[in-house]
Amino acid sequence: MIDASQIRAARSLLGWSQNDLVAETRLSLTTVRRMEDSAIGPGRSSAENVSVVQKALEAAGVQFIPENGGGAGVRLAKPKG
Repeated sequence: MIDASQIRAARSLLGWSQNDLVAETRLSLTTVRRMEDSAIGPGRSSAENVSVVQKALEAAGVQFIPENGGGAGVRLAKPKG
């Protein structure tokens, strides 16, 4: 599962505000803020909401990097072509 810091970092890579993420996902601003709050995080959101956020960010070109002992992260996908 993605974590709060990955969501914030993904938004930053894309140059998106929280309101941009709200527009892309149709979730409430409160939900997005809670998911990005390290004290709360996406683990307390529904699996459906986490999936919606992850899919929106991935569709915009973000790749989520799993923990794998080196720390979870994000990166932008290499442009095709």
